[in-house]
Amino acid sequence: MVRKVVLLALLSTSCAFTPQLSQHSSQRADIALEMANGSKRKAALKTLGKVAGAVGTVALATTGAPGAAVAAKKAVEVVETVDNTKKLIVGGAAVIAAGAVGMKALGGEKKQDFLEASPYWDQSTVPVNVYKNKAPFTGKIVSTKRIVGPKATGETCHIVIDHKGDFPFWEGQSWGVIPPGTREKDGKPHSVRLYSIASSRYGDDMTGKTGSLCVRRATYWCPELKAEDPAKKGVCSNFLCDTKPGDEIQMTGPAGKVMLMPEEDPATDYIMVATGTGIAPYRGFVRRLFFEKTPAAEAYKGQAWLFLGVANSDALLYDDEFQDVKTRFPDNFRLDYALSREQTNAKGGKMYIQDKVEEYADEVFDKLDKGAHIYFCGFKGMMPGIQEKLQG
Repeated sequence: MVRKVVLLALLSTSCAFTPQLSQHSSQRADIALEMANGSKRKAALKTLGKVAGAVGTVALATTGAPGAAVAAKKAVEVVETVDNTKKLIVGGAAVIAAGAVGMKALGGEKKQDFLEASPYWDQSTVPVNVYKNKAPFTGKIVSTKRIVGPKATGETCHIVIDHKGDFPFWEGQSWGVIPPGTREKDGKPHSVRLYSIASSRYGDDMTGKTGSLCVRRATYWCPELKAEDPAKKGVCSNFLCDTKPGDEIQMTGPAGKVMLMPEEDPATDYIMVATGTGIAPYRGFVRRLFFEKTPAAEAYKGQAWLFLGVANSDALLYDDEFQDVKTRFPDNFRLDYALSREQTNAKGGKMYIQDKVEEYADEVFDKLDKGAHIYFCGFKGMMPGIQEKLQG
């Protein structure tokens, strides 16, 4: 019997819809869950909900494979890095204000095939942790743009970074960012923060020399002052959102292999579930499969299904790009939004991401039974709701 092996990675990254609350320093653990039909599937979902709800933010991927084939492999990397912040105002994600970033390159004759493995789906050479905390890479900011609509909660920025082709990565990986300065409590350098990369390996300009991040500015609302307290704002997110072209940025990584796309079978279906800036890695997936002239795009015959949950229409991330793909590839790309402040679920309540996924639960599990891969990335709070809905 073919079983689904769940790979769970909990990361403090920009794929987080919400910034971190006050906790201890980084932790690591290994977790493997098996998902199968019937009771075992439900048990796995129940366990998943408990694990995902216990720590910071969540990025999760399930892969279709025989259980025995992966039993001896390291299935999970759990990394949690949090700020000493007691409460952060969170919400929304972002909306591309005018057009899609880098779209001027689309339609050109040049192929994006110069950063591929041989064969292109071979993951044996995926770069991991090339640059570390003690010897970080110095990137340079190309642009930092506010990409949130006027009615979205908070501010989110799309940040393009020039790495001159010296910091290669694959879609689904993360970059670490070390904010400048020292910690007020002990005078030590700030710890690294992980952010899911929001572009393909070729970058928004498709030169292979840039990469992008999607970052929500973390702020702290003081109930006593009834105003934002700048002393307690998110150090790294505010640093990134305040950067200007030409600014230098200290980076580590690339990190992670859990969220990579298995491309060997071009008929593989991908189900991508995100809240807020958890959309970041999926933008890289979609650009690789549908915008760029990559070997993966030329071969792909499956269906990529994206679920995104945000507060309202002004908070929709990269909607222009996704709508374009939906128009051009109606059989290969599906798009479903959960807008909690604008839509209602079947019971008349707010439409959250778990409600939207529940609408298609039978179809989702049918695809998984046939070998689809499912990914979850974003606010940790979505996982208990999703596992509860899917158990039904």
